Amino acid sequence: MTRNYDVIVWGASGFTGKLVTAYLASEQTASNLKWAVAGRNVEKVRQTLGDYDIPIIQADSEAQASIEALVQQTRVMLTTVGPYARYGSGLVAACAAHGTHYCDLTGEVHWMREMISAHQARAVASGARLVHTCGFDSIPSDMGVYFLQQQMLAKHGVPAQQIKFRLRGTSGGVSGGTIDSMMAMVEKAREDKTILKQLADPYVLNDSSRGTDGPERMSAFFDEDFDSWVGPFVMAGVNTKVVRRSNELLAHQYGTDFQYSEGTLTRRGAGGFLGATGLGVGSGAVAALVSLGPTRSLLQKVLPKPGEGPSEDAINNGYFQIELLGKHPSDASKNMRVEVRGDKDPGYGSTAKMIAESALALAQDDLTVGGGFWTPASALGDSLLRRLPQSAGVTFEVLEG
Repeated sequence: MTRNYDVIVWGASGFTGKLVTAYLASEQTASNLKWAVAGRNVEKVRQTLGDYDIPIIQADSEAQASIEALVQQTRVMLTTVGPYARYGSGLVAACAAHGTHYCDLTGEVHWMREMISAHQARAVASGARLVHTCGFDSIPSDMGVYFLQQQMLAKHGVPAQQIKFRLRGTSGGVSGGTIDSMMAMVEKAREDKTILKQLADPYVLNDSSRGTDGPERMSAFFDEDFDSWVGPFVMAGVNTKVVRRSNELLAHQYGTDFQYSEGTLTRRGAGGFLGATGLGVGSGAVAALVSLGPTRSLLQKVLPKPGEGPSEDAINNGYFQIELLGKHPSDASKNMRVEVRGDKDPGYGSTAKMIAESALALAQDDLTVGGGFWTPASALGDSLLRRLPQSAGVTFEVLEG
């Protein structure tokens, strides 16, 4: 089959889609790339593109025949259109059927599990590589662990038995699309109680293997390894499951007894304890408010709407800084610390660059995996370790060990 394009961006008129389009349109990243954007309203997409001279394809997510025709025109579909459980299932099905590679920004764990179970066999047969979570959730986590384990294996010949992810600092805004996805997942969970069980399962994204990790810790605790109080990290419930699936897909390169956790560092002393406790209480309060119909409706009125997001200054002045500690299985003197940094707002500026580079890797790089549902590390690991520092402002550095 002849493919007219290397990459098609689905959702170019949305907040994150605009950032992705601008990134791909830059000379540095778009050289020799045949790409297009697609949407239901061509005129709206054209207004969004402004001066960019990019082909526009008309397609309708509510008409499956239209989606089937769209995916057959490209090697890779890059989609920023969420909530994915509401708008993305038909696109995934079409990509799996027609051998079209795919990447998205979803953090909807229950939907990922549904898509893997429904379309894995067909994706393997067609050769389509489908990669969820190609933004802030979960590339810094997944690729940070992959980087640390590659370094540990190269230096000591064994993987780290345990890795702790700790968020040291971040600055950025919140998009209405992210809020809409969270609300949609809660509403779906109210209809289907099995979703809550899935969200609580640390290994729900694994196909068969399990380990010893339990549910994410939501209360404050003091971590002597970081000499700091630690509170919950908002995306841990997604990231940890992705990292555990990566280990399974990588034939347990991290070990069958590998343990992984995430948290947010506050600081030492009473102030650190209060900060960590506040993160836990705040996370619980938000979850409670979102789960109740009346308060959820009120939040939907006052929080940013889909298509809204942080200012350009907030995006450009944003950042994230993450430290990961890898523990040697038998010799603490061989423990290793690495840092993952991003030079833009994590949820939008950096996320747009990360998913764009994921799509470029799927389209242009010589990957070793075949068709199926993959994680960023298991499908794109070495490519992203090269691409992200070079072009996307996301760096990986060994601090100790």
